[in-house]
Amino acid sequence: MASVSIPENTTALLLDIEGTTTPITFVKDILFPYIKDHLEEYLSAHWEEDECKQDVHLLKKQVEEDLRLHRACAQHSLDQSGHTDEEKAIREVVDNVLWQMASDRKSTALKQLQGHMWRAAYAAGRIKGEVYQDVVPSIRRWRRQGLKVYIYSSGSVEAQKLLFGYSVEGDVLDLFDGHFDTNIGTKVESKSYVRIAERMGCPPEEIMFLTDVTREAKAAEDAGMNVAVVVRPGNMELTEEERSHYNLITTFSQLEVMGSA
Repeated sequence: MASVSIPENTTALLLDIEGTTTPITFVKDILFPYIKDHLEEYLSAHWEEDECKQDVHLLKKQVEEDLRLHRACAQHSLDQSGHTDEEKAIREVVDNVLWQMASDRKSTALKQLQGHMWRAAYAAGRIKGEVYQDVVPSIRRWRRQGLKVYIYSSGSVEAQKLLFGYSVEGDVLDLFDGHFDTNIGTKVESKSYVRIAERMGCPPEEIMFLTDVTREAKAAEDAGMNVAVVVRPGNMELTEEERSHYNLITTFSQLEVMGSA
């Protein structure tokens, strides 16, 4: 594929993670299985700690909201108090979390608990964040050219910082000017990108968003951002219409700031 120009008026790049900076397989084959394999052990070890209690409280609130809005939800309630049997209470949380993960829910409550579990795993050296080889050198080049770089992912800000703070390339958090997650809105709503531009303090037209998901690309485009769709091994196949509509890149090194190549 040919190089793609970053428009001259661009002041910031906004990057997705999964399928863009990081292989989808990292999330699916390493991060998510880690949660499933260690969830019960983690809850048992941290059950009486304030942070864990807060995580469980948020999960309980999520169930209540799902019931109120008649959304599908796990078939049991969550209650951290009132159980004489701690194991039963933990089992209920485990069942709820596994149900949410199987349903591909992206609730803030789920993401917060996952983030806390991953933090412990990264700190213990059990996990290292994967990034494609072209990512770090390209971001360094863009920053030298005066661009700011931000992350927007459905994973929590904490999970994002862990991935880049404990990456295979070492701690590369200094490459990023800020992080956004679904607290600002979902990635398929154009309003989310308008809010991000407001937080960045620049108009959407000065931001270029990189993602592998065309629904996200469309939402960003509708908000006024420039977009490039990242085509990596294992990413979703694009339709002919999508291929003709979007700028496509297979590596960050194809992105060139206009006038500086």
